[in-house]
Amino acid sequence: MHPTQQKILNLASSVKLNKKNSRLIARIIDIKNPQNVVHHIEQLEAKDFISIAENGDIKVEKQNPIIGQLFQLPICGSANAGAAVDFAEEHVEGYLAVPSDEIGRMSKAGLFLVEVDGDSLNNAKGLKGGPAETGDYAIVDGNNRSPIDGDYVLSIIDGLANLKRFYIDKENKRIILKSESTMETKPIYIKQDHLKDYMINGVIIGIIKK
Repeated sequence: MHPTQQKILNLASSVKLNKKNSRLIARIIDIKNPQNVVHHIEQLEAKDFISIAENGDIKVEKQNPIIGQLFQLPICGSANAGAAVDFAEEHVEGYLAVPSDEIGRMSKAGLFLVEVDGDSLNNAKGLKGGPAETGDYAIVDGNNRSPIDGDYVLSIIDGLANLKRFYIDKENKRIILKSESTMETKPIYIKQDHLKDYMINGVIIGIIKK
């Protein structure tokens, strides 16, 4: 759900709103253009989250189930997003409260954070919340260790952690871990007979900016 729609729905759940008062709603939720508010109200109505009476009164019909939740996600060390030189330790260093809408799911099962250290994903525009820069946190789904081509992954190579984009090179029987960076960074190639030294710790589902 769009952030503006979430703000309108949350506001409508606590006070009486009228579609005709779009300027007032825009001012309350800090939106410059009232016409954007009208658009998102119409989107909420189309999705059946609200109903609008003939006089413009807005009634909440259902709540987005992920609105307003905070998940305490464990921070499990750091991962170098360039060369694989940092060890991602398997212990919890702390917790970070993450809004559920940033995760886009109703459960935090299997999710953890690693701090980004490096620049090889600093041009990864395909990452939700990204690109990823030093000091950001990558949200990793540790329950998903079977990535498909194009997924962003947390990989462990001989005990060293890195964040890369994952590809399978079937023709040459190897895995390719590529950077998406403003810097020139060579891919990491892992041949089939070296897979014993390689482990996927999870698929990256998003980035939390520092």
